[in-house]
Amino acid sequence: MSGAPEPVVDLALAREHGLTDEEWANVCEILGRTPSFPELGIFSVMWSEHCSYKSSKKHLKTLPTEGEQVLQGPGENAGAVAIGDGLAVIFKIESHNHPSYIEPRQGAATGVGGILRDIFTMGARPLASLDSIRFGPLDDPKHQFLLRGVVEGIGGYGNSVGVATVGGETQFHECYRGNILVNAFNLGVVETDRIFKARATGAGNPVIYAGSKTGRDGIHGASLLASAEFDDTTESKRPTVQVGDPFTEKCLIEACLELMQTDAVVGIQDMGAAGLTCSSFEMASNSGTGIEMDLDRVPQRAEGMTPYELLLSESQERMLLVAKQGREDEVLEIFARWDLDAAVVGRVTDDGRMRVRWHGETVVDIPVDPVAKSSPELDRPTQEPASLRETQKLDLAALAPEEDLAGALDALLDSPNLGSKAWIYRQYDQLVQGNTLIGPGGDAALVRIKREDGSATDKAVALSVDCNPRWCALDPFEGARAAVAEAARNVACTGARPLALTNCLNFGNPEKPEIMWQFVEAVRGMSDAARRLGTPVISGNVSLYNETDGQPIHPTPTIAVVGLLEPWERHAVAWFRGEGRAVVLLGETREELGGSEWLALRRGLEAGTPPSVDLDAEARLHSLLVRAVAEGLLETAHDVSNGGLAVALAECCFTAPDAVGVGARIELEDGIRPDALLFGESTGRVIAATADADALCAAARDAGVPARPIGVTGGDRLTVGSPGAEAWIERPVAALRELWSRALPRRLERE
Repeated sequence: MSGAPEPVVDLALAREHGLTDEEWANVCEILGRTPSFPELGIFSVMWSEHCSYKSSKKHLKTLPTEGEQVLQGPGENAGAVAIGDGLAVIFKIESHNHPSYIEPRQGAATGVGGILRDIFTMGARPLASLDSIRFGPLDDPKHQFLLRGVVEGIGGYGNSVGVATVGGETQFHECYRGNILVNAFNLGVVETDRIFKARATGAGNPVIYAGSKTGRDGIHGASLLASAEFDDTTESKRPTVQVGDPFTEKCLIEACLELMQTDAVVGIQDMGAAGLTCSSFEMASNSGTGIEMDLDRVPQRAEGMTPYELLLSESQERMLLVAKQGREDEVLEIFARWDLDAAVVGRVTDDGRMRVRWHGETVVDIPVDPVAKSSPELDRPTQEPASLRETQKLDLAALAPEEDLAGALDALLDSPNLGSKAWIYRQYDQLVQGNTLIGPGGDAALVRIKREDGSATDKAVALSVDCNPRWCALDPFEGARAAVAEAARNVACTGARPLALTNCLNFGNPEKPEIMWQFVEAVRGMSDAARRLGTPVISGNVSLYNETDGQPIHPTPTIAVVGLLEPWERHAVAWFRGEGRAVVLLGETREELGGSEWLALRRGLEAGTPPSVDLDAEARLHSLLVRAVAEGLLETAHDVSNGGLAVALAECCFTAPDAVGVGARIELEDGIRPDALLFGESTGRVIAATADADALCAAARDAGVPARPIGVTGGDRLTVGSPGAEAWIERPVAALRELWSRALPRRLERE
């Protein structure tokens, strides 16, 4: 590519770059001329779906983003929430879906690297990560390969850089056969007066490049890889996947945090999607300024790179910052001490234009605002899928009842979606930095908060990531509401008060009205739940075009909720701690089987409507859990979700980290069919274990939460039945644990 003459820039080339005819005409009008080749590249990436959010931003504006504790909402690298005592947590979730399908190890690794940079760019030390990953069926060797590669990439990068991966979720479904999902979350801690933003203020201030040298990897990753459907050319896109280096990232973290202890930094931005282009335009656009840049000064690892390549490269582990004039040497010295490249590549201007020189010639001269802040905004048509109403029909009276309830529980625990994910998370360092109180395997992770100097606090944060894509396919509005409610409920189960959320909205091709309808409905549902549960949306990511040969993924609006627990010493866990505890069911069980794991696994149906969400009841339940844990009224709190009550009870019996396990004898009477009672997935329910059932039930009555004692812990078996009748389920805890723990390994063992 280098050394070759630049191609003729015309409508045909613009189309190859993903621009529409209307956008091409708009570019020419903005410039008053035909763009140069580098300018065409800039418009193509900055107006791509991945960078501009042109199909989604109209609807994202409806989300609740403010709250008493919110210090920074959407629009920066990540969001910030105050947690008291002059501290804040910074967090965000992002996608790296398309690259991870093409090159799973590097795609997942660079996804982790990118989200870490979003966090420490804000001045926070990265503390804990979550992942949300989805694949096609595990009987497909390709998806076994993809799973192994993604897990290796997540673990290899996170472990090497020294950030604990403390939780997540994994799911397998046919709809992900052509498009896997790899969503990465990170949270960091910062002092509230040390939060940095992506700003390029102060005419004359130096613009400084820092980190790895620029190569040719990742060019057009944002515009032509992440903003288009997959097809039979997918494998040829492998060169657009970036390559990450966690050891360089570790040095970059330490150098940036050291630099931020000085007062030399004006603003800072990660070079992520669209690289040098996106970071420079966003910083200038956020500040109403311009930038003059000299590409000859950019550190390069490949010979003969062109302006087009330098501007669009997505090489990893790079930052762009604006420093105070006269402090350049101080900044460069810090990066040099950490063995990182750094160079002054430009200056801030006050004319609102981006001017880029190369070999003494101006190759880019365009206004900043139309490229960034005022990029196109679309109002795409929406239409409910024609088949949806038919799919939502489910006549329970005509549905054959489950004849083998114990066998159904065995099958559910042995399924890849409900079985143990220890094969995955044991490849992750869960304890590095020494802050993890509850790691993977429970409802939510729990991580202690320390100050930058290492001094302890009495605070911990709970983290959970959730989504039920099957529910979202059957009803995207209710499915998204349920995802917010479940993530918040999981956080509350530890005793933490839910604070705020971040989202990663994974959908198919927005040019199709049916997909756009799913998106709009999901945003509407998420907005409703976030507002009513008091968990504002402070950051997020949209990933569209998750579709191959016309086959879209299920709508997957992944939600991560963060909550605050103080003091951290008193918290609940998701497993029975010992014998002789009363088991209390909080919440109401309804006769609902639509969209359930049982219905899909035992009847081969993905039909009906998902369980409805009573957000007022959810809010009361969350408040009760926070109060009950604080007052010592319960020691176990486990969310009832996928697989229903029977699966949740089994998990309480055998998921303790010490793997000893505690049995339970449970009696249920609700006047509904047993399979719905055991495997229905009614929302707003929690299994609690307590030494004082009367006190817990009294607190529940005061809070307006249904509460019913259903049994007692003890022994080495799980027995579930109705009063005075033969047990429906009677299984040794060890046997259930064996089924559950082998669900993934037995499908992944090599012959």
